[in-house]
Amino acid sequence: MTSETAQTPPLPTPSESLRALVAAARFVLFDFDGPVCRLFAGHRAEQVAAEQVRWLEERGLRGLLTAEELTEPDPQSVLRAVAARHPKSDLVAELEERLTQQELKAVATAWPTPYADPLIRTWRATGVPLAITTNNSAKAARGYLEGRGLAECFSPHFYGRTEDLRLLKPDPHCLRRALNALGAEPSAALMIGDTPTDLRAAERAGVSFLGYARNEDSEGRLREAGAEHLVSTLQPLLELVRGRRSS
Repeated sequence: MTSETAQTPPLPTPSESLRALVAAARFVLFDFDGPVCRLFAGHRAEQVAAEQVRWLEERGLRGLLTAEELTEPDPQSVLRAVAARHPKSDLVAELEERLTQQELKAVATAWPTPYADPLIRTWRATGVPLAITTNNSAKAARGYLEGRGLAECFSPHFYGRTEDLRLLKPDPHCLRRALNALGAEPSAALMIGDTPTDLRAAERAGVSFLGYARNEDSEGRLREAGAEHLVSTLQPLLELVRGRRSS
């Protein structure tokens, strides 16, 4: 391999729009699974969803799900489907608790999103308050961040799934909880998320949004949903925050 072919490709250059987002952000709300880590990197989400379906089948409740939902790879979607048909029931409460336990188990094999750890530490070091706003269990988010030595960067601001599943994003409930607790005006806050539901929640809360698209599929979904600001890596965001700290 020649020195030319071994060269590291140039790092992405932050755009002016990204610079403006960072400059305006006085509070930052992070979605958890995606921008912070891949929660189900080792403990596969498809396996968790399949286990949920098996658990329902064992109780003679297969008919609660459509044919498409029976093969749904997202455990959140399975939970939503059951909750839509039996809202606030003991069945939903038990299924939600089972998902929480699977998320806690997944923490041990979660993969950190590249640049997320230093970004979180650096942003907090600039004096910007941070919060987690997620459809996952707040226990799982806190557990992961404690393992990375990052929980203090957010504590006590972890806002996750509640017993009322109607309040999952795209409902802005968890964002509004964070804003109220932080004493933040929506216009002063930035949310970093990786799904159209994150975007919709931010829009409804009146919060600026930055989409993290780790692959082409994610980018396509976010662009189709109308996301204006996207990054495929957190590296340029980290560089901007580092510049903000040194200025």
